[in-house]
Amino acid sequence: MIDAFECDVLVLGAGGAGLCAALHAADASPTLSIAVVVKGLFGRAGCTRMVQGGYNAVLTPPDSLEAHLTDTLDGGGWINDQELVWRLVTEAPGRVLELESRYGCLFDRNAEGRIHQKPFAGQTHDRTVHKGDLTGIEIMNRLTEQAQARPSIRAFEECRAVELLRDDAGRAAGALALDARAGRFFALRARATLLAMGGGPTMYRVIACSADKAADGIALAYRAGLPLRDMEMIQFHPTGLVIPGSLMTGALLEEGLRGAGGQLRNGLGERFMARYDAARMERSTRDLVSRASFLEVSQGRGTPNGGVWIDVSHLGAEVVERNFRGMVRRCRDFGRDLARGPVEVGPTAHFMMGGVVVDPDCRTAIEGLFAAGEDTGGVHGANRLGGNGVAESTVFGGIAGDVMAAFVAGRPMPRVSEAALEAAAARCAAPLGRGGGAEVYAIQRELRDVMWERAGLVRDAEGLGVAAATLERLTERLGVVGVPGHGPLNTAWQDWLNLDSQLTAARLIVASALARRESRGAHWRRDFPVPAATPPVCVRVQGRDGAPLVWAEPVAMTRARPPAGARRPVAVEIGD
Repeated sequence: MIDAFECDVLVLGAGGAGLCAALHAADASPTLSIAVVVKGLFGRAGCTRMVQGGYNAVLTPPDSLEAHLTDTLDGGGWINDQELVWRLVTEAPGRVLELESRYGCLFDRNAEGRIHQKPFAGQTHDRTVHKGDLTGIEIMNRLTEQAQARPSIRAFEECRAVELLRDDAGRAAGALALDARAGRFFALRARATLLAMGGGPTMYRVIACSADKAADGIALAYRAGLPLRDMEMIQFHPTGLVIPGSLMTGALLEEGLRGAGGQLRNGLGERFMARYDAARMERSTRDLVSRASFLEVSQGRGTPNGGVWIDVSHLGAEVVERNFRGMVRRCRDFGRDLARGPVEVGPTAHFMMGGVVVDPDCRTAIEGLFAAGEDTGGVHGANRLGGNGVAESTVFGGIAGDVMAAFVAGRPMPRVSEAALEAAAARCAAPLGRGGGAEVYAIQRELRDVMWERAGLVRDAEGLGVAAATLERLTERLGVVGVPGHGPLNTAWQDWLNLDSQLTAARLIVASALARRESRGAHWRRDFPVPAATPPVCVRVQGRDGAPLVWAEPVAMTRARPPAGARRPVAVEIGD
C-alpha cells in the first residue's frame, strides 16, 4: 500500500517558477492547501539560486516593450512562440516591482535611486536588473522566506516526482513521489499540478547548471504523452571556467563581464570575435559566441587547457572587484585573479530552450496539468538572451499560480487507481537489487561523451546518427543494470533515476536535431551551415509507440516578422 496525501495545488519544483506559483496561489486563495516537492533542500536546490547576471525588464525609456520583444525574437532565430514572448515582456516589469515591494528583494540602484539596469549581450538597451552578480541568491532567499511564512504551503524536501498521475478520464491527478531519505514512495493527489522542475542539460560532459538537475520534468511530460518543442535547442554559455581536473569546470562567469567591456582572446592573443560578429563582438548572443570559441579551439587556436581567455582587467581591479564580487571570489578559490588578468574559459552546457508546449496561461494539453520555467518551450526559441531566464520563471510561475488557484475552485479531488500507483512504483524500483551497479556510471560517462561530441555545439547527420544509435543502446543497457537493494539514502538509485530521465531527454534532443536540416541559433549543422530560406518552423516531438514522433510546424508570426532577407551571422566552417 502506497501512502497518499491530498492537496489542492501540487507544485513540482521549488526554483523561481515553483515558488512564485506557490506564493501566487496561496495569496489568491489562502484556504488552498499547496504542496511543493523539491528534489533537494527547500530554497537551496535548483538553478535559480545560481543566477548571477540578472532579470530583463523594461522600466524606463528609451527602452520599450516592443524593443524587448524584437530582441528576444531576433535572438531566438524567430522560432519563438510570440504570444509567450509578449506575455513575458509585458509582465516582467510588474514582476520586478512585486519582487521588491511584496517579497522584499533589494536590487542595485543607480545614482538617482532608481533600479540599476546593466547591459547584456544581444539587447538594444540596458535592461538587466540585478543584485551585484548574485541576483539569484537574493531572489531565492526572499521567495523562500515568503513561502515559509505561509502556513498553506507545505514543502516535501529531498523528494522527487517519478510519475505524473491521471484519473480515469485522463485528467491530471497529481504525482507519485519518492522520498530519497526514507526510500519510500508516496502519492500526492491534487486538483491542479504544475511542472516546474527545471530542465538542466546534465547529459553533457561540461555543465553550468545545478548538478541535481536531470531534465526530470521533460521526461515525465514525454512519458505522459505531452507534445514538446524546440528540444534540439541547447544553450551553451560561452564563459564557463576551465579548471583542469576539477568538477568546477563549466561553472559560469556571467555575461555582465562581456556587457561591461570584457574581451575574449584566443591562445594567440587575438580578439577572435571580429571574425564572427564584427559589429557586436563580445556582446553578440550566447549561441554565436559559444560556437566561435569552440571553433577557435577546434582549429588549433585555443589556450593550453582547451579554452579561450576572458579579460576584464583593463577595466581596473577596483571596478571589477566592486561590480563582480562573486565571480572574483570564485576565481580566486582556484588561483585565478579575474580583477588583474585573463582567466581561461570555454563553452558549457547551460540551458534547455525546448520543453513542454504551453499556452500563455501555462496550460498543457492535459487538463489540470500546467507547466512553467525551463520545463517549457517557446519563449526563447533557438537561443535565450541572458536575463530572460529568471524573468521567464518568475513571470510564468506567478501566472501559473493565479490560474491554478482559479482552476481548482469547486473541482472535486481526482481519483487514482491503486494499481496505477503500484505499476509506476514497480517501474522505478526495478533496478533495486539487480546486479551491475557500477555499470550505471559507465553508462553516464558514455552518455555525456556522445552528447558533447556528437550533439553539442557543432552537429551533422553522421554524428547525430551515431548519437541516436548510442542512446538506444545505452537505454537498453540501463534497463537491465541494477543498484544496491536498500531504499533509504541510496545515491546509486537516485543516479539511476537521473540517468533514466537524462537518456529520455537526450533522445528527444537528437531526434529533433536530425529533423532540423538548417542552422539556427544554438543548433548549428556543419552539413547545413545556413538558416533555411523558407519561413521559420518549430520542431515538435511526442511519444508514439515507444519512440519519438517528430514533425515541423510553421511559426505563427502573431506580433512581428523578421526583416526581409535578414540573416544572423554564422560561424565559419571548421577547416576554413
